[in-house]
Amino acid sequence: MTKFSRRIGMALIAGAAGLAVLVPLQSLAQPAVSAQQQAKPTVVLVHGAFADSSSWDGVVRGLQARHYPVIAAANPLRGPKFDAAAVASVVDSIKGPVVLVGHSYGGSVISAAASGKTNVKALVFVAAFAPDAGETALGLTGKFPGSTLGPTLALPVPLPDGGKDLYIQQDKFPAQFAADVPVGKARLMAVGQRPIAEAALNEPSSEAPAWKSVPSWSVYGSGDKNIPPAALAFMAERAKSVKTVVVKGASHVVMTSHPDAVAKLIAEAASAR
Repeated sequence: MTKFSRRIGMALIAGAAGLAVLVPLQSLAQPAVSAQQQAKPTVVLVHGAFADSSSWDGVVRGLQARHYPVIAAANPLRGPKFDAAAVASVVDSIKGPVVLVGHSYGGSVISAAASGKTNVKALVFVAAFAPDAGETALGLTGKFPGSTLGPTLALPVPLPDGGKDLYIQQDKFPAQFAADVPVGKARLMAVGQRPIAEAALNEPSSEAPAWKSVPSWSVYGSGDKNIPPAALAFMAERAKSVKTVVVKGASHVVMTSHPDAVAKLIAEAASAR
């Protein structure tokens, strides 16, 4: 074994008696978990299209203040099947119960990722799709009038594999996506937005959705311009959500503009028996 490989595999720390102790490097990278956190489920947050994991920052603070362990998972935004497999891998790596939370397109992802996962105890849909088998994000968006997303999209960006990535035009992003977020922050979000593959919005859900067997909670804003509030209400009712919270006037990124309300609902889902 070379010196480099030993450095990668093990870390040298000082023991209490002044002796050198070798411990796996991975264990040093894992955050310390308090006794309070060990008794609580891990909350896995899955962002949607045109956002990233930082959109959950306020919610993360609220959950950590309640002593919940939290992971903001990276969503590849390539398609429900591919993305669900990525999130399912995160779920598989967690010991103990999990609450899966999805925003927007992330709702399609958690609906598939939780399928067959016995450690997922609850789903929380945050301004999110909850598709049934065979449904698409685009189809659910158009099921009710009200979405103004289409005209705000930039020209698709061609990809080497022949696909296309979609972005929201930066100058239209604040009003379309984050109307109740301070404009300075909304402009930063516009620059850092993650694109979604155009094909992902047209890919049918192929899994029996987990919301048919796992209890779910829902929260969304009445001012959502991406997914019509009527569509969000329809999906929450169809999923027989234990509780649905409608935040008056909130935009599509209700978790960014009203993190306390979202964190509170997640905590309710996590503590339910």
